Amino acid sequence: MMTDKPMLTSPRFMNLKRPLLAVMMTSLLGFGVVGCSNSETKNPDSAAAESQKKNETADAASNVAKNDNVATAKVDVDTVKGVVSLPINPAPVVVYDMTLLQDLAALDVAVDGKPANLKLDNLQSKNQPDPKEVGTLFEPDLEALNAMQPQAILIGSRMAEKYDELSAIAPTLDMSIDTANIYESSKKRLHDLGALFGKSDEAMKLQQNIDTAINETKAVTKDKGDALVVMVNGNKLSAFGPESRFGFLHTVLDIPAADSAIKSGPHGQPISFEYIQKVNPDWLFVIDRSAAVGEDGAGAKAVLNNPLVAQTNAWKNQHVVYLTPDSYLAFGGYNQWISDLTNIKKAFSNAKVS
Repeated sequence: MMTDKPMLTSPRFMNLKRPLLAVMMTSLLGFGVVGCSNSETKNPDSAAAESQKKNETADAASNVAKNDNVATAKVDVDTVKGVVSLPINPAPVVVYDMTLLQDLAALDVAVDGKPANLKLDNLQSKNQPDPKEVGTLFEPDLEALNAMQPQAILIGSRMAEKYDELSAIAPTLDMSIDTANIYESSKKRLHDLGALFGKSDEAMKLQQNIDTAINETKAVTKDKGDALVVMVNGNKLSAFGPESRFGFLHTVLDIPAADSAIKSGPHGQPISFEYIQKVNPDWLFVIDRSAAVGEDGAGAKAVLNNPLVAQTNAWKNQHVVYLTPDSYLAFGGYNQWISDLTNIKKAFSNAKVS
């Protein structure tokens, strides 16, 4: 019986033989791959690992969405020296400023290099390894910096005069706080740090904490008298006005200045015990510089405990508030705001009514 199907030895079949074999081999290989994949899917441990991997990928994508679109290449930071464009989350990063270190610790951002001999214990994220020491607050170790090859160097006022030297090594951001407008300046700096390190949500929450503390403190300081801010440095005294680093007491908390004519300056206006007696403040805010920097000598309480200061309303009514070392070393930092505002609120809440 005749058939119209081609014979295996026919020329037509021979022309199709090579493509057909290729298709068969591809199918067999595909079957093998699918078979392996199905076998792995049946393994519970493998399935759990694959599920965990998918969850981690989803979480990472969610974090990117929440943190300023950190997938973007760069962020612009407005510094004292102008706008600097940097990759988001630069690393390694070196920081020469205690206020910046305090804010970065609060944001849980790891720092790779910092100055030696820092006096505060709230300048480092709890989960990060100890940063390398790269000089002091006033003098960078250029050799150590060159070896580290940082992607960014962040500085404040104490290191500002070394800006050019540091800029020759890496992009340098001068983020010094404006002491005449400490609240707005520190708020902007915290915001910028959040943007630079993909932590804007966290920075916003920290600022909300500060603002809440300010409002609660203002509620108890209102109409409670005027104040004088005094720094004690050994046996030397100086007073600070509204435009100083301690001016937030007047400009933010609205506590009237006992002397509105205090000359502005980084080290305050030199004064005497007689001056304090004459001004006669209702409240005395005290910074113990010697204690803050770890120097030996009589403490501020002992220095101020004399017959002239004792005649003031502040001393008589025990209206003396000692500001934290942070107010001198890391003014405008997150912990400085929270700790000093907490102490001030407590002191005014417990104040005697004269």
